[in-house]
Amino acid sequence: MTDESIVTRRTLMTGVGLGLAAAGMPALAARPGRKFGYAIVGLGSYATKQIMPAFAGCDHAKISALVSGTPAKLEQFGTEYGVPKTHRYSYETFDRIADNPDIDAVYIILPNSMHAEYSIRAARAGKHVMCEKPMAISVAECEAMIAASRTAGKKLMIGYRSRFEPHNQLAIELARGGHVGPTRIITAEHGFPIQPGQWRLDKPLSGGGSLMDIGIYSLNAVRYLTGEEPVDVMAIESTDRADPRFRTVEDRITFLLRFPSGIEATCVSSYSSAHNSYRVIGTQGWIDMEPATPYSGHAMRVRKDGKVTDRTLPPSPKTQFAGQLDHLAQAVLNGTPVIVPGEEGLADLRVIEAIYRSAREGRPVRLQA
Repeated sequence: MTDESIVTRRTLMTGVGLGLAAAGMPALAARPGRKFGYAIVGLGSYATKQIMPAFAGCDHAKISALVSGTPAKLEQFGTEYGVPKTHRYSYETFDRIADNPDIDAVYIILPNSMHAEYSIRAARAGKHVMCEKPMAISVAECEAMIAASRTAGKKLMIGYRSRFEPHNQLAIELARGGHVGPTRIITAEHGFPIQPGQWRLDKPLSGGGSLMDIGIYSLNAVRYLTGEEPVDVMAIESTDRADPRFRTVEDRITFLLRFPSGIEATCVSSYSSAHNSYRVIGTQGWIDMEPATPYSGHAMRVRKDGKVTDRTLPPSPKTQFAGQLDHLAQAVLNGTPVIVPGEEGLADLRVIEAIYRSAREGRPVRLQA
């Protein structure tokens, strides 16, 4: 996700034909003895304030190239990170990355509606892909992205950073391992009061409102805490259309998911309230995370045998951001799968489409197995 609004819908379509021409031109494999090179595509706030600084903590990855529609950003961050001018690209010259062996992968941090095009073009240029969440704005786009990477023989990974954060990793272990008994109920709530004037409030760019942004943390959390895929969805939307922020996108969606084992999850996605938490409730107690998925400052409590304890973890030698960056690098170098491939992003979009449908039609929606 990025604030780089300079990329317009017209720019989005530029170079599609060039991307086709790049098919069949694989980049050189990552060479032993040097770090795995990423091209950062989109230099908005998330890229420049979270992702790019995280490379300092990486053992296996580095920034090799930059892509932006703003020449001043290319100059500023190219100088800051030591990226030579030959490795700085505009969106019009993006497909030339096919000729640069220093680029092993691209990290796409663009508005949601642009994820599919640039992922597909990167795969056709012979590059591995890390793509921010949500993976795309439709199931069909997700499937096209997976197919493009598969055809190119390249990996496609989605930026689910929480899967590389120790508290969330422990929560998965405890929940799936029955630490507080079999899970019966999960609640997950994510929201923040959004400021006006963002691309996230423009549906053609975002694909939707809070659900396509902060709400995906609630959805993805209940999926990774259960290790299951939901079979039924029921959703209710609450949006004040008189609020100028919500002319084209939703504010709040509350949705109930039922899983094959009988677990029920109640989730909240909101652009008008502040919360970041989840709780796993089992037959013998609960596992609570608040905040659950922030950039830092996670906190966990566990209630078991009538006693509530704080679970304090030692400082991690690597941030969740550095962890995900190194994970793709190691997977490529070792020939192993990534834990959050394109199929993971596709699974979220299938549920998201069902949530929107349920809210629109006012009825439960059954998800196909």
